[in-house]
Amino acid sequence: MRVAALPAVLVSFVTMTVGLQAQSPPPASEQIAAAVLALPKEMRDGAGVMGYRTAGKLELLRPVKNGMLCLADDPAEAQFHVSCYADSMEPFMARGRALRAEGVKGTQVDTSRFAEVRAGKLRMPTAPAALYQIFAKSYDPATQAVTGGRSLFVVYVPFATAATTGLSTVPSDSKPWLMLPGTPKAHIMFSASM
Repeated sequence: MRVAALPAVLVSFVTMTVGLQAQSPPPASEQIAAAVLALPKEMRDGAGVMGYRTAGKLELLRPVKNGMLCLADDPAEAQFHVSCYADSMEPFMARGRALRAEGVKGTQVDTSRFAEVRAGKLRMPTAPAALYQIFAKSYDPATQAVTGGRSLFVVYVPFATAATTGLSTVPSDSKPWLMLPGTPKAHIMFSASM
């Protein structure tokens, strides 16, 4: 190797190393504090949390004590996103994560899960199951402040329809509505600005 090429190699190595360090997961306590923000305050202490001890590997950081499971923000993603849902939805959610890890994309994830539900291979909850999410431009762990955020609240009611719920299937920002009616992933949508 020529001496003149050495600085370029060092710059590439340093850039690559800094990039890898930037994606290392925050401490588990910080991930837990951020993940449970999606829940009402009275539900946060007992919620289980899945997060990242190593980059890209989602694992249990805290066990479920109250029937709610939260997913920490993925440090590899630019946008802040946390979600919490009734742990009765975990088989369906876990299957979605597994399919995405296998390279299944977009609507094919639900197509695969729906087929598995109908074939009896994947169980859905038999009672309504809530999901809370926060999407935001940024999050400050020191102050637990979310910037440019939007919260979303959903109640899964598998196979529900407009006729069985009395809800409209027309999207609305001011009224609850039923999304994906008649499917295993049918759910009542509620949204709010933060």
